[in-house]
Amino acid sequence: MKKVFKMEELECANCAAKMEAAISKLEGVEKVSISFMTQKMIIVADDEKLESIMDEAQKICKRFEPDCRIVR
Repeated sequence: MKKVFKMEELECANCAAKMEAAISKLEGVEKVSISFMTQKMIIVADDEKLESIMDEAQKICKRFEPDCRIVR
């Protein structure tokens, strides 16, 4: 399933790329794209695992930018 999420407090394009790379390695994630310019994350992932994937994605984002939030 493809979903689009708004990113808040994403302040670094390099960090966005690092987040994207780390999230893409999560089990159940087919594809992920994080755009610094639009402040959005597009994710294609297993619908049954989406909630746990998003929890892990939020933890990953906090590692790179502590104030960054994924709006669900």
